[in-house]
Amino acid sequence: MLDDLDRRILRYLQADPAQSIPDLAERLGLTAARLSRRLDKLRDTGVILGQRAVIDWRALGYEVEVSLRVTLDKTNPRAFDEFIEGARKIPEVLEIQTFLGQVDVRLSVIARDMPHYQQIYRAAILNLPHIADIEALMHVARLKSDEVLPV
Repeated sequence: MLDDLDRRILRYLQADPAQSIPDLAERLGLTAARLSRRLDKLRDTGVILGQRAVIDWRALGYEVEVSLRVTLDKTNPRAFDEFIEGARKIPEVLEIQTFLGQVDVRLSVIARDMPHYQQIYRAAILNLPHIADIEALMHVARLKSDEVLPV
């Protein structure tokens, strides 16, 4: 269970994950040693999973994002596993989500431009196993993309 200090630590980390431990400790009114122990506890309990660099794929020349909603042929009991195993191997697939309902899987795919997307779609996506139906949704704008949690 998180206490108020843990929540404050998490709020400050979310606001500025690159800040140093001494700076964060000073903001929180803690010693660096006490903050380090708290951070270790939050990592050990799985609350903090790690830190990562968030890279803007547009800065790397990718301009197109497409969501693919896929319905699988579920007559094969390994359809999900085999489809997901194949989708994980496609570097341009940034995200794979599974659902209950008519749509089984959603893939988020990036490409440099539309010809590049067509190449990925034809050479890689359509060769994934057990696809019964696929619907493409072209991303127009991302209106909210926030991983900050209300702690």
